[in-house]
Amino acid sequence: MVNGDIFYFSWELDFLHWLQGIHNPILDKIMINATNLEDYVLILLLIFIGLTVFPRSRKIGGTLLVATIVCFLIVNVGMKTFITRCRPCWLEPSVKLLVNAPHSFSFPSGHTNAFFAMATAVFLRNKKIGIPCLAIASLIAFSRLYLFVHWPTDVLGGIVTGIVSAIIGYMAIEALSKLFGRIKKRIKEKKYENKFEIN
Repeated sequence: MVNGDIFYFSWELDFLHWLQGIHNPILDKIMINATNLEDYVLILLLIFIGLTVFPRSRKIGGTLLVATIVCFLIVNVGMKTFITRCRPCWLEPSVKLLVNAPHSFSFPSGHTNAFFAMATAVFLRNKKIGIPCLAIASLIAFSRLYLFVHWPTDVLGGIVTGIVSAIIGYMAIEALSKLFGRIKKRIKEKKYENKFEIN
């Protein structure tokens, strides 16, 4: 039984069929492991929270945390609730899947969204570490196509929403950092003024 609205470009299904033709045991294992990295998102969130405790990593931890929360709200709470797009694996159930068929709607790709949000957040703070993170995010995005659970435009949508979420996270932390900086400066000035008056 097909769930959701069926809309896709013809080239998308052609591309997914082509990917099915290049399957082999080595690629299968790589793609399954890549897509299963989502199982560690909760652990990553705890790490992000931990990073905010230390002054040197506070900004990158805060950016990662905000970006992850924003991307979850945009995609899982927002877009997937209103855009009820059918997945390719629902449309063609005869295709043998290497992973369990997801139950949520297709657009945009949640895996792609989450990992591009995190990778872009790292890149905005540290390009040297961010580049390999973006490479991993790209592999995860590709795995969703290889495994026949997303349309290419789902993945493109996930990339865009992930990057936007990271930029929002970056800007939010920068704004908070400046705000707290001004508050801290004002407190110091007030203490100095009080000390001067007492003397």
